[in-house]
Amino acid sequence: MNRLIETMRDVVIANRILAREEVVDAYGHVSIRNPEDPDRYLLSRSRSPELVTSDDVMEFTLEGEPIDDDRTPYAERHIHGAIYEARPDVNSVVHNHSHAVIPFSVTPSRLRAIAHVGAAIGKDIPVWDIRTRFGDTNLLVVNMEHGRDLAAKLGENTVVLMRGHGCAVAGRTVEAAVMTSIYLQVNARLLQDTMRLHDEIEYLSDGEIENCSQTFLSDFSVQRAWEYFRRRAGADSL
Repeated sequence: MNRLIETMRDVVIANRILAREEVVDAYGHVSIRNPEDPDRYLLSRSRSPELVTSDDVMEFTLEGEPIDDDRTPYAERHIHGAIYEARPDVNSVVHNHSHAVIPFSVTPSRLRAIAHVGAAIGKDIPVWDIRTRFGDTNLLVVNMEHGRDLAAKLGENTVVLMRGHGCAVAGRTVEAAVMTSIYLQVNARLLQDTMRLHDEIEYLSDGEIENCSQTFLSDFSVQRAWEYFRRRAGADSL
């Protein structure tokens, strides 16, 4: 199969999985860097993730300009381009508004890994506040200036929270970005439950995060999980 066509199909599968796992709802999106041109990426037109098909997938420059396509794009596509621009190691980006994650973006409570499946979120999760540099806005990342500021806050990390909005997740592969997004939400819910039980929490150590992440994102683990998530999302036939 042509690599570009296969990647377009993967965009659809990733959207379906994220919707099925309730990481995204009517809003949110996932992109993949063009495997044939690293200065471009593939992202659906503006459409709810559960409804995305291969025909909806558009190609963009890193500046967010559509390639020969006049359909309506996502307003926040600049999240994707700015991260790809800043991070050559990243090949997939997820943006979502997980309700479990947002409380950690508006309180002093830090979102940290407490479960082995949550280790892929990393050792440090910074919080980006659009108001710090841009004042009062609608909290949407609608241009490259916003996107680059967000990407700078992400730095070399895997996840960046967006104050009062959601988060962006970067992955070396689409599988890594999607699975990390799913278990970021799982870990956030577990941490909230744990905080209700006690204020003394045993977080994963840096070494545990590194070791658990390697296992979680190993080929064996990813193949097993991806088959499961595809089946649950009804995406086996795509």
